[in-house]
Amino acid sequence: MSAITPEPILNIAIGFMGAKQLFAASEIGLFEALADGPASRDELADKTAVPARTVGIVAAAMVSLGLIDQEGSRYRNGEAAAAFLAGKPGHDLRPVLGFFNSISYPLWERLADAVRSGEGQAQFSKFDREQQQIFSAGVEALTAPVAASLAVAYDFSGHRRLLDIGGGTGSFLLAVLRRYPALRGTLFELPGACAVARQRLSAEPEGSRIGIVEGDMFKTPLPAGHDVLLVANTVHVLSAPHNLELMRKMRAIAQRGSRLLLVDVWMNPTHTEPPAAALMSGEFLVMAGEGQAYSEQQADHWLGQTGWRKRERTPLAGMSSVIVAEAA
Repeated sequence: MSAITPEPILNIAIGFMGAKQLFAASEIGLFEALADGPASRDELADKTAVPARTVGIVAAAMVSLGLIDQEGSRYRNGEAAAAFLAGKPGHDLRPVLGFFNSISYPLWERLADAVRSGEGQAQFSKFDREQQQIFSAGVEALTAPVAASLAVAYDFSGHRRLLDIGGGTGSFLLAVLRRYPALRGTLFELPGACAVARQRLSAEPEGSRIGIVEGDMFKTPLPAGHDVLLVANTVHVLSAPHNLELMRKMRAIAQRGSRLLLVDVWMNPTHTEPPAAALMSGEFLVMAGEGQAYSEQQADHWLGQTGWRKRERTPLAGMSSVIVAEAA
C-alpha cells in the first residue's frame, strides 16, 4: 500500500503560480519572440526588452509546463504555444490570457467572501472602456471554436432572423451569418458591450446584416420579429430564478414554432462533470455575482415551465453544447 502524501494538495495549491507565469510570459511577448525560431536567453532578453535573468525565470517555467522546449541553451515554442500564443493567423488565445490575468484573477481573491455571503458582485456594469475591451476580446477568443461549431451543427437555413441575447461582440452572429448569407441578425446587449460590438462588426461584411439594440434583458423589452433566438454563454452568469424569467420573457416574443438555442457548458446532475466546468462556477460567481454552471436537467425544468418544448442537445466544441427548444 502506497503512503499517503500531501503532493496532490500542494500540486493544486501552487496552480496559481503556473497561471501567473503563463500570463507574464504572454504579457512580455515571450511566445512571439520565439515565433520565427529558437532563441537563447540573451536573445529573448533583447526581443522582449526584459532582463536576461528574469526572462530566463519565465522561460524555464514555460519549459517545465510543457509550453516551450529547451535544446541546450536555446528555447523553442512547443506546438500549442506556436499555434495559439505566437501571434500566427488562426485561433489566438492571447486575449484570453489578458482577460484572465487583468480581470478574472483579481476577482478570484474575493471567492471565499462570495462563498460566505452567497453571492459575488456583478462586474459587467462596472467595466471602464479599457476593461470592457479586454473582457469582450477575451470572451470572443475563448468562445470562437464554439461559435464556429454552432454554425455547422445547427441548420439555420429555415430561419429568416436570428436574435442573439447577451451576444457580446456579435461573434456568434458573425459565424452563423457567414455560413447563411440570407439570414439577418440582431444583437441585444448592454450599452458597454454594444460599443465594442459596433466597432467589431463595422469591420466585417456581415455587419451590414446585423442590427444592434442596447438594453438590459430584465428591464428592456426584447426585440420581436425573430424566428430563432440564441442565448450563448449567458445562462451561467444568471441565477436560476433569473434564467426562468428570461425563458418566460423570450417565449412571450416568440411565435409558435420558433426555435431557442441555449449554448453553454451543461453539466451532469451532480455538477461535477465536466471537471473544468465545476471550477468555472467560481468564475461565474465572482464575475456575475449570482451565476454558476448549470445541469442539463435544470435547463429542461426552465424550458418546461415557460412554454418551450426541448427537442435535442447537440455537442459543440470543447465542453460546450447546444440545447434546442421550440416554442410550444
